[in-house]
Amino acid sequence: MTGIDSPPTEPRTAEPASSPARVAVASLVGTTIEYYDFSVFAMAASLAFGPLFFPSGSATAATLAAFATFAVAFVARPVGSLLFSVVGDRVGRRRSLLICLLLMGGATIAIGLLPTYATAGVTASVLLIACRVLQGLAVGGEWGGAVLLAAEHAPPHKRALYASFPQIGPPLGFVLAALVFLTTTALTGPQGFLAWGWRVPFLLSVFMVVVGLWVRLKVSESPVFHEAAKRQELVRAPLFVAFRTYPGRVLTGMLTVLGGMTTWYLITAFSVSYGTTALGIPSRTMILIACATAATHGALIIPAAHIVERYGRKVPMIAGQLGVALLAVPAFALLETAQPLLICLGFCLIMVPFTLVFGPIGVWLAELFPTQVRYVGAATAFMVASMIAGFAPLIGTHLLADGRPPLLLGLYAGGFALLGALTLAFSPETRHRSLLQQ
Repeated sequence: MTGIDSPPTEPRTAEPASSPARVAVASLVGTTIEYYDFSVFAMAASLAFGPLFFPSGSATAATLAAFATFAVAFVARPVGSLLFSVVGDRVGRRRSLLICLLLMGGATIAIGLLPTYATAGVTASVLLIACRVLQGLAVGGEWGGAVLLAAEHAPPHKRALYASFPQIGPPLGFVLAALVFLTTTALTGPQGFLAWGWRVPFLLSVFMVVVGLWVRLKVSESPVFHEAAKRQELVRAPLFVAFRTYPGRVLTGMLTVLGGMTTWYLITAFSVSYGTTALGIPSRTMILIACATAATHGALIIPAAHIVERYGRKVPMIAGQLGVALLAVPAFALLETAQPLLICLGFCLIMVPFTLVFGPIGVWLAELFPTQVRYVGAATAFMVASMIAGFAPLIGTHLLADGRPPLLLGLYAGGFALLGALTLAFSPETRHRSLLQQ
């Protein structure tokens, strides 16, 4: 047996390809919605889910339980990437993305309708965890498909630029979630927010999902995928082929992503909770700091794409990992000052090298794998690393539970960034690779 399949339907005629710009914008809309939903949970876990779903006599124990629920989705992410990437590599990127969007939207809306522990006891906690798992499955399939759809529609000399648009989605989704949370808390007050206001950001997802579906239904399937189907290059078991034939590439992708992702979750999830509970900084202020950090990252993604388009992927990404490693310790040490402006400055500065890695990470992973296993290879590498990094808030809570200094977080994040730089040093330059033949 060869492991090669004929196209799923016969005859398979490609629909007219959408313009690269239209696909890039559609991918951006999709990832923004997905990460808005995902980020809303992170903020709720930091500010409300402890007392609402995991009441305890210890504030630290409640926070740990809430962050454990936050981390559960990261365990589900690789499972989602495996499930949906098989669909994407066998049936098409577009169909997989539509399913992911519906799954994420449904899970997020369901969270907004859940009873709390006071009403339903442990059942409420179990239902929250179940919804979080569904969110993780959806994000696991979303990221890879969005990046590939944009990259595979793009002309080679603008591939990094168009593939960077989906990367704007995570910080933009986070900023939108932060603004919705800030508005909701301002309108409801602390008591009203814990009573019912926390539901509003989740329920608003219904409108975003409708917009996302409308945009994505107007986008054509990847021409690269159609060409692979026409040539009968699709494989029966893309997951098996990817891990049997390209295990080194999967591992390289995982270690590179892990190098910076740990830093991202320590800033956007852990620091909000730590600053509020341990440093006495108002939650509104900590959310604004995280929001400014994410906005800085989002604003730098397109400039980073132009850099890697001109100078290649490898050297700028290595410089970015080294920069994160260099700035991580002072950036997190500034938490100890409890001065919001200094904390914000440290976090925003670290986003400069961080974006040199995570602006082009999508196109680099796409170029790392051939068409028939590109979805499963890229998505699995990214999501397994995200799973490991997703435990960073939980680990950060443990590291600082006994009053130890926040600079330990910098050593933790910086160590992973150095590992990412070392991995990239032994990786290939992918700038001139064709997405049709590898």
